[in-house]
Amino acid sequence: MNLSIDIGNTRIKAAVFEVNTIVYQNVFQQKDFLVSIKNILNNYPVTDVIISSVGHLKPNQLEFLQENLKVHKLNSKTKLPFINNYKTPKTLGVDRIALVAAAVDKFPNQNVLIFDAGTCITCDFVNNKKEYFGGAISPGIEMRYKALHNFTASLPKLTRIETIPVMGNSTENAIHLGVLNGVVKEIEGIIQQYKAIYKKLTIVLTGGDIIFLAKNLKSTIFANPNFLLEGLNSILTYNKDE
Repeated sequence: MNLSIDIGNTRIKAAVFEVNTIVYQNVFQQKDFLVSIKNILNNYPVTDVIISSVGHLKPNQLEFLQENLKVHKLNSKTKLPFINNYKTPKTLGVDRIALVAAAVDKFPNQNVLIFDAGTCITCDFVNNKKEYFGGAISPGIEMRYKALHNFTASLPKLTRIETIPVMGNSTENAIHLGVLNGVVKEIEGIIQQYKAIYKKLTIVLTGGDIIFLAKNLKSTIFANPNFLLEGLNSILTYNKDE
């Protein structure tokens, strides 16, 4: 069995795979890392682990993994199941690498546009020849709310609501409308740009704001909260088979 570990900005996500199927997954804080991993190893016969954002692990945490499993660290030198045409591969986030790997695995021979809506909103494109060309990075929903509050003198700090106001008839509604409608229109605009070039286009949405965006986007999308973890497993399997 394989173990995928995604170390994000605020939480750690882990999933155990039997071939391509998730048989267990958990989300936990950095302080609970060893307890959570020990629990996994006590219950599942995991042999290999792939880690994104290794630099965020404490030395004793990495040492524990190395003592008990074959560790694969995802970085710019990792062998990938797609052709990476990114001009600065050393600066390409490992999360984006994993998402593209998931795209070529789950949607073979297709043009795929992937949106990851978390702290930042990333967009990545891979064509039907497994060629990755890059994408875009913009502030996520929470970051936009914080920016309006932090960089102005009097605008309040708000958090996302589930329904976008039809009209900004108050300061709070104006902020909600500007942030939420702006994000939705931004993503829809990018989709239309790619559809103008690629008539057959598969669109995938993942990340923390997946439910809200899936509900508000007009385009047909595949919403998958585990897409990044699946991509990590795909890369691990690809390297084990080499």
